[in-house]
Amino acid sequence: MAFAQLQIVSSLADAYSKDGADALILIGNFDSIDDSALAETIQQAQITDQRVGKQPLLLKADGVPGQRLVAAPTGPLNRDFDDVRQVFDAAHAAAKVAQDAGARHPVIALNNVNVNDERYQQAFLAAYLGFCQALYQPLEAREAHGEEAIEPTQNVILVGELDVEWAMAVEAGKRVARDLAGTEPERMAPPKFAEYCRQAFAHTSVKVTVIDDYQQLQHEYPLLAAVGRSSMAVERHRPCVIRLEYHGNNPERTVMFAGKGIVYDTGGADLKTGGHMAGMSRDKGGAAGVAGFLKTVSELQPEHLNVVAEIGAVRNSIGSDAFVADEIITGHSGKRVRIGNTDAEGRLIMADLLSHLREEAAKSDGEHELYTVATLTGHAALSKGPYSALVPNGHARRQNLAQALFNAGETYGDPTEISWSRREDFDFVKGRTLCDDLLSSNNGPSAATPRGHQFPMAFLTGVSGLDNHGIDSEHPISYIHIDIAGSGVEGGDWQHGKPTAAPVTCLAGHYLKK
Repeated sequence: MAFAQLQIVSSLADAYSKDGADALILIGNFDSIDDSALAETIQQAQITDQRVGKQPLLLKADGVPGQRLVAAPTGPLNRDFDDVRQVFDAAHAAAKVAQDAGARHPVIALNNVNVNDERYQQAFLAAYLGFCQALYQPLEAREAHGEEAIEPTQNVILVGELDVEWAMAVEAGKRVARDLAGTEPERMAPPKFAEYCRQAFAHTSVKVTVIDDYQQLQHEYPLLAAVGRSSMAVERHRPCVIRLEYHGNNPERTVMFAGKGIVYDTGGADLKTGGHMAGMSRDKGGAAGVAGFLKTVSELQPEHLNVVAEIGAVRNSIGSDAFVADEIITGHSGKRVRIGNTDAEGRLIMADLLSHLREEAAKSDGEHELYTVATLTGHAALSKGPYSALVPNGHARRQNLAQALFNAGETYGDPTEISWSRREDFDFVKGRTLCDDLLSSNNGPSAATPRGHQFPMAFLTGVSGLDNHGIDSEHPISYIHIDIAGSGVEGGDWQHGKPTAAPVTCLAGHYLKK
């Protein structure tokens, strides 16, 4: 698995002396430039080209490696709304310019970026991650054409200060997440999703266990099995649960994830129509993000942390054996669920995963923090835009866990927004009859439903048994639902947009960087 390997140097002179250096990418605000030669080159270019300093451009520059200077402006960095993503975006735009110009071993330097400002303290990391995000090519393309042919830039030299091991571990995790999220539905059908995980974690400290026996799934993950029922007729589409486990040598807390891995979402019996099915191979972005974070964990091997994840890899197929609205299915927790809409399948597969994790946490000592991560609702994308939505329970709120994740997202350029759970959300998912304990969803689109991305958290809390571990209990457990429907792909384009690997960087910044 190749991506741009990182080298760190302390000065431009040191960077220029490196063998193979063949371009300079200068990122920042160009109102002033410390290096007089670079300042002269940019000022002369601005005389004949008004785009210089406004968009990334390739300039010929004597004394620069390869005589290639890519001037990549961030714009102002001192306004109320400026943040480190402007460095990420500038590096992202410049990377393609440099590579298309023939550069294979570029130097990245920041100009006029105040890394002492708390907003830009991770600017060097943002530059590296933005560079790698731009040059990433999809798994199917790499397999078809060869990695070296379509990802020719194998090295980057960064002038600044950055923990190389940590930065490359984050990028390794993001690459796994992008592969799993973005790959088409046959290449990443449930068994192949599991096989990718086996390969990604081979010879690492992460243990991979796959449950694919359908009778066992029916018994232990009955809601997940119902979603996958119609896919059982096709062997290559059959569902599975993938469990990933990492145990630190001296753990202070345990973090547990349930990841939505819908490898293709037809909508089931509530079939997606009008072109809305296109892009639904990316409905596994939550599971991808979870696996990506575990990859970063496996690279860094933190002593202070245990991390356990259960991923439901399922195809929501349509067929004669498809589950339908009005069915009542008893989940792993014993809660009876009336199906409101088969296109609200992601919360069903996570329900049983979360119930297993809740049961495990309740029996164990120490602090446990539970998450669901999913491309769940159009409402999250509509209300939060390109930000991951965090919906915490009461104990997570008291522990300031959502705020800590929010802060990490701001610092590391993987931002989130917090949505609070309310009593109306729990009322919304209450069973309507004595036949059922919970209603999985209403029968309308989430984007047109008030509190459409908040009430699924209430459902997941109830269906998993976490409602018995609230702040009124003897054993409260922190839980946050993360909806990445708005943040999971670039530009919100679920059919063609490149996966962002959210929320890998945010989680890594919070849990793995001390």
